[in-house]
Order: sequence, then C-alpha cells, then structure tokens
Amino acid sequence: MAYVSGTALLASLVVGCSADTGTDDSVGDGKSGETAVTAAAPGKYQTLPDPCRAIATSTLKDLLPGAAELSEEQQKKVYEGTAAVTYNTDRRVGCRWKSEGPSSSRSLSIDFERVVSYDPAVSDDDRAREVYTKKETAAGLSSPSPTPDAADSSTEKAKDTKKPTHPAASDDDATTSGSDAPSHALTGLSSEAGSSETGSTDDAGNTGDTGDTGDTGDTDGVTNTDEDPGDLQPRVLDDLGDSAFLNDLLTRAGSTAQHRTVSVVFRTSNVIVTVDFTEQPTVSTVVPESKELQEKAQALARQLVDEFSE
Repeated sequence: MAYVSGTALLASLVVGCSADTGTDDSVGDGKSGETAVTAAAPGKYQTLPDPCRAIATSTLKDLLPGAAELSEEQQKKVYEGTAAVTYNTDRRVGCRWKSEGPSSSRSLSIDFERVVSYDPAVSDDDRAREVYTKKETAAGLSSPSPTPDAADSSTEKAKDTKKPTHPAASDDDATTSGSDAPSHALTGLSSEAGSSETGSTDDAGNTGDTGDTGDTGDTDGVTNTDEDPGDLQPRVLDDLGDSAFLNDLLTRAGSTAQHRTVSVVFRTSNVIVTVDFTEQPTVSTVVPESKELQEKAQALARQLVDEFSE
C-alpha cells in the first residue's frame, strides 16, 4: 500500500485549487464578453405633445368653416376637440374635431404615435421606419424607384389611370372613426376628370352607383380645378418630415351621401403622425373636391412638422 506524505498531498491540493480558479476566471470573461452589447441610440422624442392643443384656433377656423355659424360657446367646444381614448399617452395620443355647415360637414383628426424599440440592437428610429413603411405599403404606395424605364413608367401611369387598383385598407389607428376607417386605401381619383368608370367604385368595390357618379361629372366638385388629376393621385411626398405620403379616398356613407378623406402620414425621427381630413357635402350629388382638401391637409402636416422640430 502506497503512502503519500503530508507535504505532497498539500502541494497537490494547492495546484488543484489554482487550476479551478483559472477556469472560473475564463468563463467569467466569456460571459461578460457575450453580454456587452452596445445599445442602439434612443429616439429623439421621449414624450408627445397634447394633440388637442397642437393646432392653432385660427387654423381650425379655416379647416372647419361651418363652426362660424355657431354661438361663441359652441364654437369654443368645437375648437377644443375631443381627445382619443388611449392607454399610454407617452406612446400614442390623438384628437378629433368636427363641424356642420350649410353645404357640408367636415371632420379633422390627428394621431401621434411614438415608436419605441425593445430590441437593443434596433434603434427607435429604425423601428419607426419599419412601422411607417408598413403603412405606406398598406396604402398601395412605395418610394420612387431610382432606375425606372421612362417608357415603362409612362405605360404604367396610363394603365393606372384607366384601371386603378384598390388594395385592402391597413389597420386603422385607434383615433380613426368608423366612417373614416378606409381612408388609407387607394381611390380612383380620375373621377376628378369626370370619369364615371373609376369614380363610381367605392372602397368596398361597389360599382352599382356608376350612373350616379356619371351624373355628377359636371358638378363643381369635379370640374372647378385646374390641376391635372394625376397630380391629385395618392402619392409619396418628398418634402415632409423624414418620410411622408398622401392618400385620398372617395367613398359612400350610407346609400347616397359621398365623403372624401385625405390622409397625410409622415415620420419624424421615432414619431409617426397621421392627419385625416374629411368632407361630406349636404347634397348627395355633389362630389367633394380633392384639391382643396389635399392642400389644407398638407399645410397642416407641415405645421405639425415644425412643432415637433421646436
């Protein structure tokens, strides 16, 4: 039987402990290296402004002329707006205004969505860009391609004018009312040129009202514009925020009344803003005009961009 001296046994224990310590240090270094992930930069905006106070009263008076016929107390109530119901005002807020006039009713809604990325490798801005792109794609729009063939482009435009597509509308924001729900779907705006073929198709694909639309081909709402109908089509906007697009939808409310909703959606850093501006004429045969609604909606969107930039 072999006997190990006390000195030899002690030496072996010391060597064993040293080896174990070295192994633990190596694992610890490996773990720390794996968890040292550089977090992406946070978004520029950490809070959202009060949407019901984001628009000056003078602007609301211009957008909602019907309120001028009301008493001072009623006007004040209209211009205060109605806040949208949201569950996290740091992430999403909205407000809506509506006025009734002798010739038409108008409604305006704005929605502010602050996008936050929960992936440390993805910045808030990049996540917001993804969310915005989905909205733009759902509207049937996309940013201009840098290398289109001129002839093919002209052919495609001609085809689009004759036979516009109507993709399904995207999921609406919580602030959008039921009557405005399809506002992000494409519309056949060639009705501005008096076309009964395309102007008669509503968002649900109903074409049984072609005759009615043809009757309105000579109304003021269709003919009193000097703009090329092609310039009023839903489109990507190049000069608004970081990214933006405009959508325009003419649809029916009930059996006869028609309303038009112009939507402007833009992204600035990690915030996405949606402006919906709707007009419904009192007379069912009158078609709301695109030009004025689009100009006013874009002007308001630019004011909101400036407010976020302050």
